[in-house]
Amino acid sequence: MDADRVLLLSYISFMNTTLRKPAWIRTSIPVGLEWKRVDAILARRGLHTVCDEARCPNKAECWACGTATFMILGDVCTRGCRFCAVATAREGRPLRAEEPSELAGAVAELGLRYAVVTSVDRDDLADRGSVHFAACICAIKEKSPRVKVEVLIPDFIEGELEVIIAAGADVIAHNVETVRRLQSVRDGRASFDKSLHTLEYAKRLGAPLTKSSLLLGLGETADEIRATMDELRAVDVDVLVLGQYLQPSGKQLPVADYIEPAVFDAWAVEGRERGFSSVVSAPFARTSYHALEAWERKTATAGCDSAVAVVGQATDTRSWS
Repeated sequence: MDADRVLLLSYISFMNTTLRKPAWIRTSIPVGLEWKRVDAILARRGLHTVCDEARCPNKAECWACGTATFMILGDVCTRGCRFCAVATAREGRPLRAEEPSELAGAVAELGLRYAVVTSVDRDDLADRGSVHFAACICAIKEKSPRVKVEVLIPDFIEGELEVIIAAGADVIAHNVETVRRLQSVRDGRASFDKSLHTLEYAKRLGAPLTKSSLLLGLGETADEIRATMDELRAVDVDVLVLGQYLQPSGKQLPVADYIEPAVFDAWAVEGRERGFSSVVSAPFARTSYHALEAWERKTATAGCDSAVAVVGQATDTRSWS
């Protein structure tokens, strides 16, 4: 179905009023022994997760499955994006020399096949944390050589990104977050063009797979989404993630639109048609959500131009599992 038609039929917009969450926006609280095991391992090793710090809606599902997205370089970000719940300050916390080994130990202890590592921005450090980030990748690879490592990185540039690639990350992810017109929701030091450069340079350095995400529901238009897809494909981004923006607290931007699951289905189809090898498109989709499945679908289609994959079940009204 044409995405414009679905948008017209399915967007839920209440002009000049407070949006009410639709029935299909539902999440669970973490329960069960597996969640407790994950929590205990992270606490014992002094590790942070984006699941907690960014108030991710998928925490219950992921932790119940024994997975988590690790957040390194501390839990305080030096940037302040208007949609993000992570704590901010001009300076981050001191780096922990033991963090790479503790992270590698947690990955092994959890028995992960696929580890996702992200970080806060660290503009207060000379290398913006790139060397420490690379050390974390190397530690995981050394302790668990068969584990695939996906990294969601800041807008690293020349002199920073080389060590990340050399460390052997299997997937390099960096988010443009939203369409060009709405980039002001990001910290002023970030930009659409800077993010494109990070993704393009990663591919030029030999990144096996690149990935980026868009939050929908910030007021973007269908044509702007299409233009963003095309610009990402122009720098050879392989995997696209589309998810609903959900206001973490009253301190962040309000939601402009709640987008029906059928709209996400339509964008998944269009993303495939525009050349992405894998598309994760659903209300609760985030960069690291179902990351292993997206990687497997990409690698399964390598060398076959006509084979594409969509990860998701966006028409389901559950917590997108």
